[in-house]
Amino acid sequence: METPYDLAVIGGGVNGAAIARDACGRGLSVLLLERGDLAQGTSSASTKLIHGGLRYLEHREFALVAEALHERETLWRQAPHIIWPMRFVLPIVPEGRPWWMLRAGLWLYDRIGGRKALPPASRVRLDGRMGLQPEIRRGYEYSDCWVDDARLVVLLARDAADRGAEVRTRCPVTALRREGHLWRIEAGGDVFHAAMTVNAAGPQVGEIMDRAHAPRPALLRRVRGSHIVVPRLHDDPRALFLQLADGRICFAIPWQYAFTLIGTTDSEEGADADPPHATEEEIAYLLDAANHYFRRSLRREDVVWTYAGVRLLADDGSGRPEAATRGYRLEVDRGRDRHSAPMLSVLGGKITTHRTLAEAALERLGVTDNAGWTASAPLPGGDFTPDGLDEADNLAPVEQEIAAQAQQLSRPTIHRLARAYGTEALGFVRGDMGRHIGQGFTEAELDHLTGREWAQTAEDVLWRRSKLGMWFSAEEVAALKAALGEEVR
Repeated sequence: METPYDLAVIGGGVNGAAIARDACGRGLSVLLLERGDLAQGTSSASTKLIHGGLRYLEHREFALVAEALHERETLWRQAPHIIWPMRFVLPIVPEGRPWWMLRAGLWLYDRIGGRKALPPASRVRLDGRMGLQPEIRRGYEYSDCWVDDARLVVLLARDAADRGAEVRTRCPVTALRREGHLWRIEAGGDVFHAAMTVNAAGPQVGEIMDRAHAPRPALLRRVRGSHIVVPRLHDDPRALFLQLADGRICFAIPWQYAFTLIGTTDSEEGADADPPHATEEEIAYLLDAANHYFRRSLRREDVVWTYAGVRLLADDGSGRPEAATRGYRLEVDRGRDRHSAPMLSVLGGKITTHRTLAEAALERLGVTDNAGWTASAPLPGGDFTPDGLDEADNLAPVEQEIAAQAQQLSRPTIHRLARAYGTEALGFVRGDMGRHIGQGFTEAELDHLTGREWAQTAEDVLWRRSKLGMWFSAEEVAALKAALGEEVR
């Protein structure tokens, strides 16, 4: 038998990748197994925010909000290329919460999260600005952060691999059982052994528990969140926090320079679909929400893309799915006696709290060495200070370095590379970038994604490592597939 791993992590989403990374930094030998591509499921289907969750204050989730708010600036410092501040405008509307409630909530939001660099909440006059209906005159604005969610997962896995982890994608777990004091794991046609296992399989966490003959929690809730993308509704860089007539909320976020991202929904109907998809009812709901606020009237044909993800939540007795806690639970199964190999299952969680969740998971497993190291360690490419990557007039220092190495690249491509890779781009940017595949994407970048970031298909490249799928023509997609040796249909 090969030397067993100290820890096997099942699930290559944000929680699994974060736990693998943290464990490697504590000196453990780690195996990370993902049935598809990294972030292929829920972790690439979020609203793409690093935030405390202002609406959770309404449900008295004060501890969760405080934990998430404390993480905002920590994560921003670690990955300023893929995480950056964003201001959110919260219009005051008759059907929404009263102004005094909004003001009190924002006052608390500014004070329980250790905010230092992000600007505080303030009042704002709208008077029809931001493409809003003219009768929307007043509101508040506050700070949170935006994140490229799928790239966050990839960079967590990259850091884990750089610290010694073995990362296996497209390697589904087909069987696992305790064998002596170890776990025997069959995955991708191979057999692995590990002293401890973490089940971070997201919506499939129950299936993994069943295969391991571990007891399931009494109640789990599968809640689907769907989003739509439409042509950009306004030129303002701020996002909008929209209060809806049924008491729910959604966001309208400037996205990819030419689009607005609108979401999310919360639905338990049809949440077992794999892969999940936005239903026509959800699409209509989000269009109605936007049309209530914006002057431009949106129709179904204006929707250029949709996506959906399923969150597995621990049932806290909440009636409506949007009220269910986004906090996490960690369930440990130690088999028949305390000497058996443990399995820790992750239920729930938010992208914003992935780092603290990883710390809590390892603590539950009794791994205490070098605890807290991730609070100050940058992710790959993030070893620079935030330096105005969004400024239109001047190249930020990391962009200047990229431009110096490859003067033939266009300004938009330089900016995209800096945003996606940070200083890591300097490892593959050069005078000769090889064949141009489309939209500034070159053979050199593709080699980096396949050699260092586990990309295997055009979908991996266009929809998770980047969002170039919004821009690639059919001919460019075919050229990319050909370069990958993928069948072109």
